[in-house]
Amino acid sequence: MGSRSLPWYTGYSMNQNQPPLIVHSDWSRAWGGQEIRTLTELREMRRLGCRTGLLVPRDSELARRGAGEGIAVYPVEFRSKFHLPSWKELFAIIRRIRPAVLNTHSSEDSWMAGCAARLCGVPLVARTRHVLAPISSSLSYNLFPQVIFACSRAIRDQLVEQGVAAEKIVVQPTGIDEERFRYSETDRREIRRRYGIGETDILVGNVAFLRHYKGHSFIIRTAAGMPENFRFMIVGGGRDQPLLEQEIREAGVANRCIITGHQEEPERFFSAFDIIFFSSYEAEGISQSFIQGLLYGLPLLVCRTPSLLEPLEHVHDYELIEYDDLRASRRGLERLAGRLHRDPDRVEQQRQAIAARYGLQRMVENLVRVYGEHGVDVA
Repeated sequence: MGSRSLPWYTGYSMNQNQPPLIVHSDWSRAWGGQEIRTLTELREMRRLGCRTGLLVPRDSELARRGAGEGIAVYPVEFRSKFHLPSWKELFAIIRRIRPAVLNTHSSEDSWMAGCAARLCGVPLVARTRHVLAPISSSLSYNLFPQVIFACSRAIRDQLVEQGVAAEKIVVQPTGIDEERFRYSETDRREIRRRYGIGETDILVGNVAFLRHYKGHSFIIRTAAGMPENFRFMIVGGGRDQPLLEQEIREAGVANRCIITGHQEEPERFFSAFDIIFFSSYEAEGISQSFIQGLLYGLPLLVCRTPSLLEPLEHVHDYELIEYDDLRASRRGLERLAGRLHRDPDRVEQQRQAIAARYGLQRMVENLVRVYGEHGVDVA
């Protein structure tokens, strides 16, 4: 579907006197890993000298945070593929701002913004697939984007199995800033003091937005069968928080299980943990908080989810379990509790391996390479 072959294509030329404009679209109004990935990419492209923009609903969290960082926000409702005013807004905006790259993220905006961008002759239309879940149709994947960024190899394989052209897909997990996520003894002492975690307590932690597929209920049920010196901390917020807090009370572990609510500095909490319990059981790409935790070299209890198995080839100390297997989760924590000693050399070796594959700089280099292959020079 080359743009010059379109029957009403009238020509597209980027302004050579200005840096390329990189625009991302998303119909989501929430805040989570997908939206963090979007903002991270735009932030890094701007650092390289590009202009940046967002095509998002006016009341979305991306609009609020993007505008707060000086990223241009172009409001589009994206109510549905049949919402004609959104189509008119899209065509008017794209013709006016003339982006070099448009990267779509969710179903509605991928159909609408992806289609409008191709019809307007945007040089590179990309789509990012964040979750490991069946797609309803391969049509929009094959028709609109020239490039599909899959956040894990498992996502790539699933897309190919469902008929998406393999040659379009580039596996690119979300890059994590390895300098930000680094162990701090000061943070460990302060966080544990703040929440009343004793020196001899074993703190089992999880960092994630509170959504059903993150499996936090499994953590709570596991906690109910563990000795008193095991404390549990879930760092994150979301609509499920009241339900999880009720479940904690009903399980009788309110004195040993803490939900902190949303935290803008999750890196400080990883330092306080002794063990990480990553309980997600479906729909995950490679979770950002999962990679963040791996940078600390902590013992890891993880549910056997396809995308999450990929980084484990670089990890020294972990136990794999099936979701909802309470016997296995409790035995796994007991085994990991006997292996809490941190070998600095092994931790650093793991950090380097994780950063080399999943670090922020690696992601930026790959994006620049892919953009360049499609005629968009951002270096």
